[in-house]
Amino acid sequence: MVTAVTASPAAAFDPASCSRLVVKIGSSLLVDSDGAVRREWLAGVVADIALRRAAGQQIVIVSSGAIALGARRLKLEKGGRASLEDAQAAAAVGQVALAGVWEALLGAEGLTAAQVLLTLGDLEDRRRYLNVAATIARLLDLGAVPVLNENDTVATTEIRFGDNDRLAARAGQAAGATGVILLSDVDGLYTANPASDPTAARIPVVAALTPEIMAMATGETRSGMGSGGMAAKLLAAQMAGAAGIALAICDGRVDRPLTHFSQAGGGTLFLPPRAAKGRKAWLAGRITVAGTITVDDGAVAALKRGASLLAAGVTQIDGDFSRGDVVAIVGPAGEALGRGLAGYDADDARAIKGLRGDMQAAVLGYAPRAALVHADHLVLI
Repeated sequence: MVTAVTASPAAAFDPASCSRLVVKIGSSLLVDSDGAVRREWLAGVVADIALRRAAGQQIVIVSSGAIALGARRLKLEKGGRASLEDAQAAAAVGQVALAGVWEALLGAEGLTAAQVLLTLGDLEDRRRYLNVAATIARLLDLGAVPVLNENDTVATTEIRFGDNDRLAARAGQAAGATGVILLSDVDGLYTANPASDPTAARIPVVAALTPEIMAMATGETRSGMGSGGMAAKLLAAQMAGAAGIALAICDGRVDRPLTHFSQAGGGTLFLPPRAAKGRKAWLAGRITVAGTITVDDGAVAALKRGASLLAAGVTQIDGDFSRGDVVAIVGPAGEALGRGLAGYDADDARAIKGLRGDMQAAVLGYAPRAALVHADHLVLI
């Protein structure tokens, strides 16, 4: 459902109402078409960050641009994205340059830059996720500005986020942020592609990510330089919302974009539907899962009431997971419902799917557990 609000969506991200904010900057904004840093524009972003810091807001930056910068220095074709090897090499060179730019510009405002490079596994594995969260928290307590990026030098196709929009949402969860702003080369979510449809209208507030809303996205980036797109941004909004974090897409093409957003409005605000905390927030933001459990309509209704997932409501088990692995829970039509920690190995789960509790012991050869996925280890998305 999309609702209109009388107050500016930007008010949700002001220092008075958002104590800790993640700001994501895409490659197309940070790097020009020749592969050089748009230093004057970026200095304006840093000035905005300094003002927010002075007002008491802690800031975490998620910065793209390493591959684009490295490709220019190595003279690689297709912006360094012709192959995985080229992208990894470009990232290795570009990350040094990118860190130097952030250090210089933040330093000019009296702020200390801290570089944090992450892979998907750093945030998908629970123990490593907690380590990342502790590191970010300590850096913020010490007054530093963490600058996060995906570690594209070592990340492969199978173990990477693939876009910094979802990394920003996941980092927001780890950082305990209350807001995420995606500075973009579009000024929000539109009812259609504004580049090709003159009737397209910007949606100021999204209260729920319905199938109709998700269908409005396309997977393309405008510049061809980055790896995101509106589809990635909506997935990021879904991840952030599951942890109770508000997310906004706003126009980053203007000078001083954070100030512009605060004063002139615009953009699209995605309201968080719930406020999962701790392990449930981590579960909701998982990108990789070990398997999938499909449930019937009765189980869907029970889960929405806060119940555990019982084997009787399960119609299909996919994947080869072990007890304690993260699994996806989907409805009868394949719609995503949630994430949870499996209470059984996949083979045992297949053996008891569809069975009531009083029938399971004879099949398993041991006393069954209370649930296939317990409510304490399950979160809806």
